[in-house]
Amino acid sequence: MDFAYDSRTEDLRGRLLEFMDAYVHPAEPVFERQLSELDDPWAWDSAPVLSELRAQARKQGLWNLFLPGENGAGLTNQQYAPLAEITGRSPHLAPAALNCAAPDTGNMELLSRFGTGAQKRQWLEPLLSGRIRSSFAMTEPEVSSSDATNIATRIERDGDHYVINGRKWWITGAMNPNAAIFVVMGKTDPHAERHRRQSMILVPRDTPGVRVTRAMRVLGYDDREHGGHAELRFDDVRVPVTNLVGGEGDGFAIAQARLGPGRIHHCMRAIGVAERALELMCARADERVAFGKPLSGQGVVRDWIAESRVRIEQLRLLTLKAAWLMDTRGNKAAHTEIQAIKIATPVTVQWVLDKAIQVHGGGGLSQDFPLAYGYALARMLRFVDGPDEVHKDALARRELRGAATARGQR
Repeated sequence: MDFAYDSRTEDLRGRLLEFMDAYVHPAEPVFERQLSELDDPWAWDSAPVLSELRAQARKQGLWNLFLPGENGAGLTNQQYAPLAEITGRSPHLAPAALNCAAPDTGNMELLSRFGTGAQKRQWLEPLLSGRIRSSFAMTEPEVSSSDATNIATRIERDGDHYVINGRKWWITGAMNPNAAIFVVMGKTDPHAERHRRQSMILVPRDTPGVRVTRAMRVLGYDDREHGGHAELRFDDVRVPVTNLVGGEGDGFAIAQARLGPGRIHHCMRAIGVAERALELMCARADERVAFGKPLSGQGVVRDWIAESRVRIEQLRLLTLKAAWLMDTRGNKAAHTEIQAIKIATPVTVQWVLDKAIQVHGGGGLSQDFPLAYGYALARMLRFVDGPDEVHKDALARRELRGAATARGQR
């Protein structure tokens, strides 16, 4: 068992760490200021400093690192994991600077795997170059979207077109006017087998009948650094049949294929959030004096610091194992481990952030540190790509089946 990174990963890690220190972290306050000065503050990717970071990332070969194959950097999941973790140290800026920000990453993977040649030319190529943004419209307000087969939005064939009607919400990035394409999941055949009722279709933002009805806040944050989260309406929206991704009834399978890599990418970045929180906690503990000694001299604070390190290391090892399995045996074989990290990561990162906030006192709740925002992101991650309870239920059922099979073989 070898825990060392290979030479290519080490090279990219070194370059990315230098990029973060030299460019990304100094740009964070500039980015926040420029966002507030934009005519449309939701158009986060129009901030001049982000364009500068992207140009520098391209120059340094740090572009589209997430995507395997000829369209991306050709990295394995195991190679990408430590790089995604580094970008998680600045979750609102670094992934975007490298064109590795969700939901664009998942949509690019989807189009790369399932898109037609024409769909790739029209939408994948401008996404890969960073000329446009995109959104993934799956979750709905009127059904329990933790069960994706509940999706009620209708996609009905009408000659050479499909007609789409329905509501979506929590659609990440959709407030950004530069999100030019929506990947929409809806129901094409209500009478088909349960997992064959849904389809995926591409809906350009400017299609008549598409309406962005409101922005949604996450624990009080508008999250405009990610293009916001929106509620959408589709009222008799007509798109050509050539906009269908895959075939009718393939929507559920495509969604699962898209969400698997997305889940591990979220977890990789979240570990970076926790690492930065731990660094800030240690620095604050050394700087602040209470009751005659630094906070770092208090037993309870030392316990938090030690426990944070242990928990982060556990997460990293489990995430790397999941990445290794995805690379060596395929995403389906790694399903248990992907579910495990999706369950473990948000609550663990939340715990570390909570202790870092506590050490910072009132400052930890303020905009002067990235901790409160990081906490909101970690809490949101317990819903993103499936809530904790759904993953726990599926994981437990698989464990019970395995145990029953093992007993029967003895």
